[in-house]
Amino acid sequence: MSLNPRHRAVVADAHNDLLMAVAARPAKRWGGYFRDRWLPQLREGGVDIQVLPVFIDDQYRPEGALRQTLRMVECGHVLAEANADQVALCGNGADIDRALAEDRIALVLALESAPGIDASVELFSTLFRLGVRIASIAHWGRTPLADGSRENATGSRLTLPGIEALREMERLGMLFDISHLGESGVAHVLELTTRPLIATHSCARALRDHHRNLTDDQIRGVADTGGVVCVNFVPDFLTDDQAKVNVDRVVDHIEHIASVAGIDHVGLGSDFLREVTADLTPPCCENTDDEDPLFDFPGLAGPADMPLVTEAMTRRGLPEEDVLKILGGNLRRLMTTHMG
Repeated sequence: MSLNPRHRAVVADAHNDLLMAVAARPAKRWGGYFRDRWLPQLREGGVDIQVLPVFIDDQYRPEGALRQTLRMVECGHVLAEANADQVALCGNGADIDRALAEDRIALVLALESAPGIDASVELFSTLFRLGVRIASIAHWGRTPLADGSRENATGSRLTLPGIEALREMERLGMLFDISHLGESGVAHVLELTTRPLIATHSCARALRDHHRNLTDDQIRGVADTGGVVCVNFVPDFLTDDQAKVNVDRVVDHIEHIASVAGIDHVGLGSDFLREVTADLTPPCCENTDDEDPLFDFPGLAGPADMPLVTEAMTRRGLPEEDVLKILGGNLRRLMTTHMG
């Protein structure tokens, strides 16, 4: 089965760290580098909405985290302005609709774990003014706001500043991202939230028992808020058997999450680590030539390969209406109705 050409598929990717690679270049190269290196891939892959996470490498933490956060946010603005004929930085649903109507890629800025904010929750408002519309409050380890999934054994919930961060994000219209958040933290957020949640790049724990993946209860909880769980393509989160790393395994996770959450609550969050890591320059990643099976995904390495996911879903026999929702319809709905 192939998609009916009359039905325009909107492809939305909730997590691609390409901003790290662009920002690693001198500022004067940001616009041109994005146009030459990343824009062709996004176009070839048919990506219409691209979330750009602001992830701060360890070398900048803690002292330089806020400076690098601001630098990467500025990079997002600069690359959008330099390529205004092709992309648009979007802050709300109307911006996204306008960009898509003009055949421009809608870019959305996000914070990943927000180390530049630390416990200064008032800075979420500052970053919102600068265009950030999605944020998570933990990565692998502990932050002043919450614990990441690698700290699950602590059983810790959100700290007081973490609770304040959730409330501030809700007030602003910034989507709260539970990807990377520890189990007890996710449960706490589900107790407190009054708005839809997003998991920008998470797989199903039922298919791969990894602390980064979401349990069925967590998936169901996100769906109950009206939110969306976006499937991660990182091989180590898909399976513990490298021989099974293929695009069909991505569809396995998509189908499982849809069976638990409902078809209206699943999307895509690629997290193309191999592609981004290979594009970073020292001192970020001196060993980028080394093969890492945790990141290596033959045949699904970057944005240009996104059509393979569509092909795998249609080959599996998913109804066209469901494929359109998974590719981007669900994420677009969430963004246009609850962001900004």
